[in-house]
Order: sequence, then structure tokens, then C-alpha cells
Amino acid sequence: MGAERIDTRLLEELTEQSQDLNSDAVRITAEALEDFTEVTRDEAASASPSASDARSRRWWRRGSTVAGVAGAAALLTQMRAVAATTSDDIMALQTAASIENLAISVYRTAAGLPFIKDGNKTVAAFIAKTTTQHQAHAQAFNAAATQAGGKAQSGPDPKYAAVVKKALPSIKTPADVVALAITLEDVAAQTYAKNVGQVSSNELRKLFASVAPVEAQHRATLLAVQALLAGNLGDLIAIPTNAAKLPAAAGSVGFPDAFYPTKSASPITEGAVK
Repeated sequence: MGAERIDTRLLEELTEQSQDLNSDAVRITAEALEDFTEVTRDEAASASPSASDARSRRWWRRGSTVAGVAGAAALLTQMRAVAATTSDDIMALQTAASIENLAISVYRTAAGLPFIKDGNKTVAAFIAKTTTQHQAHAQAFNAAATQAGGKAQSGPDPKYAAVVKKALPSIKTPADVVALAITLEDVAAQTYAKNVGQVSSNELRKLFASVAPVEAQHRATLLAVQALLAGNLGDLIAIPTNAAKLPAAAGSVGFPDAFYPTKSASPITEGAVK
């Protein structure tokens, strides 16, 4: 009997769905920020003499679209109305931004390492793309924080900054980079998943819920890469992937949890602006 051919169409379909997930998340994040702006703008208008004029002009904003997270953030930074959100909401947003800031720093550092820069092209491309996504997330969280009357968080999460500082001197291989990145992506996903039940408005719940699965997707990808590196199968880290050569565990190693845990979620105060 000849070698069985592997049908890669399903793998290609899953890859496309993965890309669609991130695109949808970016759209939902922008919509959540726009909705948050709408609510805070209306609340500020209700407290002013021109409230009736503001409500009469509301219709045209419903049809507007913000082109991506950057556009939403630019719109939000122009507004100074204080939202009827809690201090816990603001701290949660600042902590989220601090986690994103640290992830950006780590990925940028990793991108400059010789064994990443001159190594596997797929890993390097993943790092570049993921850095861009974390930048968008940080911008979104800070935009919401300032819209709510708080300060933007430009610093890294202090707890995990210490973890990174301790780990950096021992990073010698792509596997070391991947292991550190998995830690950061996991804490981000767990934190945002828990934040969904901690913040006080539907708009902020939607914001955190749109970013959490993107971070979980990053972790799943990194877990698969980690498994291939551990099995000396680094040459299979490629797009498109040679599915016929992948180990059986490749389809499940990226998803070790039936339900995403939150026990390691960062408390909302962890990265708040002091």
C-alpha cells in the first residue's frame, strides 16, 4: 500500500479562520471603543445645558465607522468627558495596557536577537505581526482609560517586568523566547477574560472580550511552536505547513484547556498608574 496522502485543505481553512478571528477582534474592539465614546459623550452632554442639542445630533454618529483601533483611539483622545465608570474600571484598563506594553517590549527585544532575526522566517514574521497587534491593544486600553477620566499607562506591568528582567540574561535560543512569550500571552488572556466579569459597563466588557481570544490565539500558536522545537522539528514551523510530517499531538497541544482559566489573572491594581 502506498503512502497515504494528507488532505491539507482543512489546515488551510483553519489558518484562514484564524486570520478572520483576529480581523473580527480588531473590528469588535473598535466598535466597543466607539460605543464607549458614545456613552460617555451622552453622559457628559446630559449634565450640560446643551443636552437636548447633543441628543438631537446623536443620529449621525450611529452610522459612522472608525477604521480600526488606531482610528478609534485617535477619536477618543480628543474627548475629555469623564465617564461614569468606576475607579476599578480605570485600574483594569491601565493594568491591561501595562501588560501590553511589556509584551511589546519583549517582542521587540526578541526581534533583534540574531537567532530570531536570522533564524526561522515564520517565527520572525509571527513576532512582527504580534507586536503590531499588542500595540493596537495597548492603544485601545489607554484610549478607554483616558476617556474614563484616568491616565494612560505607558509603563510595563511591574510584576511581570521583574519576571522578564530575570529571564532575559538566560535567553539563548528561540525556545527560550517562546517560553517567555507564552507566559506573557497567557497572563494577558487570563486577565482580560477575568476583567470581563469585573468591569461595570457592557462597552468595557465587549472591549476585554474582544482582545482576550487574540491573546489566547497567540498562546496556542506559541505552544505549537514550542512543541515542534522541543521535538527537533523546527523545520516544520512554516506556512504552509507540511501536515504529513506533523506529529499527532500538533492538533491538540495548543489547546490544553477546555475552558480558559483565570486563576493566574493579574489583579486590576497590578499595573494601575500610581
